[in-house]
Amino acid sequence: MIHMKNITKTYHMGENVVHALRGLDLDIADGEFVAIMGPSGSGKSTLMNILGCLDIPDSGDYLLGGEDVSRLSDDEQARIRNKRIGFVFQQFNLLPRTPALKQVALPLMYAGYDRAERLSRAAAALERVGLADRQHHKPDELSGGQQQRVAIARAIAVNPTIILADEPTGALDTHTGDEIMSIFEELHAQGNTVIVITHEPDVAARAGRVIWIRDGLVMEHHDGHGGRVANPPLAAGEGGIVVRATAEEGGMPSRPTTERAL
Repeated sequence: MIHMKNITKTYHMGENVVHALRGLDLDIADGEFVAIMGPSGSGKSTLMNILGCLDIPDSGDYLLGGEDVSRLSDDEQARIRNKRIGFVFQQFNLLPRTPALKQVALPLMYAGYDRAERLSRAAAALERVGLADRQHHKPDELSGGQQQRVAIARAIAVNPTIILADEPTGALDTHTGDEIMSIFEELHAQGNTVIVITHEPDVAARAGRVIWIRDGLVMEHHDGHGGRVANPPLAAGEGGIVVRATAEEGGMPSRPTTERAL
């Protein structure tokens, strides 16, 4: 499914050079449930951007389903995102005046579905996350957990091969976060590849594999499925890698939204 080899990414911030990824290697199999963790400045945000085809590496190879996506144009990246990847964000990213059904139908418009098919798929996705009776509610009429369920429905409506979630429980209380993670577990059980970026050990423990990122490289642990997730061991003399990135790389780039009639 996902094969990354020797991925590098560098950012220039004034006179400073930030080496966000330093030759990272990563493989994720079809149907895996993976959690990615790492401290601030580790490179996990940059890794998520590249995994989600929101950015391209400076060098290295990224194969997604056997297709080389490491050097695509913006339009080609958008095609991959629209067809293969469903995104879930910490802050939900819902349109404030748009009911749930149309929120979920929006990416289907960009994927080329006609109106009837968009609404049908959106309704089915909302039913899958337990919101069949909230289709016409706007975000301010929904709880935080319900808003995140809408975001998950939006991510799965296009039937993506990968669900990529960035801190999906970060804005939720513990109980609601547990409910959201149960949805990801159900989606994984149905055959979806699920990748969760998180700083919460309890969330990471729900995954089948935990991947630690430190200093732009992978340090991998195989704890998961309810096991205790601990910090990775440090290399002799310091924190795993001799040379450290000097600053946290930028977060997820914003993407334009629209409230066009669906």
